[in-house]
Parts: sequence; C-alpha cells; structure tokens
Amino acid sequence: MAHAPGSELPSRPWLGRVLAPLRAALRLGRDAALPPLCLSCRELVASEGLCPACWSRLAFITRPYCDRLGIPFVYDPGPGVLSMQAIADPPAYRRARAAVRYDEVARTLVHAFKYGDRLDLGPTLGRWMAQAGRELTVDGDALVPVPLHWRRLWARRFNQAALLAQVVGAASGLPVAAGALRRVKPTRQQVGLSASERATNVQGAFRVAPAARAEIVGRRLILIDDVLTSGATLDGCARALLRAGAADVDALVFARVVDPARGSL
Repeated sequence: MAHAPGSELPSRPWLGRVLAPLRAALRLGRDAALPPLCLSCRELVASEGLCPACWSRLAFITRPYCDRLGIPFVYDPGPGVLSMQAIADPPAYRRARAAVRYDEVARTLVHAFKYGDRLDLGPTLGRWMAQAGRELTVDGDALVPVPLHWRRLWARRFNQAALLAQVVGAASGLPVAAGALRRVKPTRQQVGLSASERATNVQGAFRVAPAARAEIVGRRLILIDDVLTSGATLDGCARALLRAGAADVDALVFARVVDPARGSL
C-alpha cells in the first residue's frame, strides 16, 4: 500500500531483530581482520583507544591552571590567579585551553596525525579537545581553524586544525568558519625556532578574508589548532580576527608545551 508523502512508514521491529545479529557478526569479522591497536604505540588493545601503558603516560590538563593561558599549577593558588607568563607577556587571545601536556605520548599522536596520514586519530583528539574546552565553547559563536598556506596545504593534502575543528564543532554544536582566516605568507616551520623567531616568523601572516567579515564582526571566536608552543601562531591569528571586528577570541588546542620553570607556582 502506498503512503502519502510525509506520512510515517509502519515500524518493522522484526527488521531490527534480523539486522542486530548481522551487525554483530560484521563487527566480529572486522575486529578479527583488523584488531584494534593502541593509537600511540600500535600494540594490540581490547578496544579502540590507548593501551594502559600509554594511557598512564598521557598527562591530561585539569584544574588548577592559569585562567588566562591554561598552564597547569602544581598546587591550587585560588580562583582567578594568573601564571607569571600570563602577567609578563599576555597574548591577544583571552583564554587558552589544552587537553593534554605536549609530552612523549602526545607528541607521537600529533606527529602521526599531522605527518603520518593517521586521520583516524582526529575524532579521538578532537573529542578530548571538546571536553577540555567546554567553558570556552559554551560562550562561543564559532570555531576558526588555524589556516595553512596554500602551498603547505597542497603538499600535506589536509589541514589538521580544520579536521579537529569539525570534531569539536560536532561535539559542541558550534559552526566552523573554515574559510574566515587566511595564511597569506608562506612562513617557515616553527619547529626549532626561538620564541622571538616564532613571533617574527608569523608577523603579518594571517588575514581575514573580505567575504568572511560578516562571520567575524561582533562574534566570540575560538581558534583551533593541534599544538600550542610559544603561542605566536595563535597570537597572530587572534590579532587578525580582532582587527577585523571580532568581539573576543579564545584558543583551544589538543596539546600545549608546559615549561615547569615558568608555568607552575
């Protein structure tokens, strides 16, 4: 019997009973052919994720930390206390949050994702970021991934920040303004540069696309990237967004470098 457009089709509970065992069999077959491996060391694991050894060495950042930069403190100094780094050299962005410290396990995950075509890592890293950045996303209007210059994008074939932004956006419900920010200068790789060299390297490198100004003006934006080292890249992006009329800019990354001599109390 034909059904009028827009009317609901009759439920078929028998179909679910038939398909459930089929799905279970397919999962068993997939796991037998492709057993789950640790995202970091590639050892066999019982389910998707990290093995116990890698999990124990992954340092998630939780409170207490600097309200401005998200740098973890070794003890709780009380609400609203800033790190010495935030007081001495405050960035253009208002707050920064990171899911984990950039240590050995985090470095392995980032390098595999960024340079090893391990795009399967994106959903896990992005979900951890979404959890770490909930106090940012609850007040945010849109996510802005840190852009790659077109030459580097062509060579790498994807922008890791854009992929992470998609996951964070799906988890938080925020839209991703993927084309709002452009990298107009082909900067050198930041790895190995000093803090001052990093700042010089990205000076004038970012610009808001004229057609994207409507996505920027008066909005509270959250920059998305994989790693925060000196903060020079995020600072350059934040300055470009603020000049274009953004009301506020925060930053959310998967991992951040923590210097114990400067970051903790």
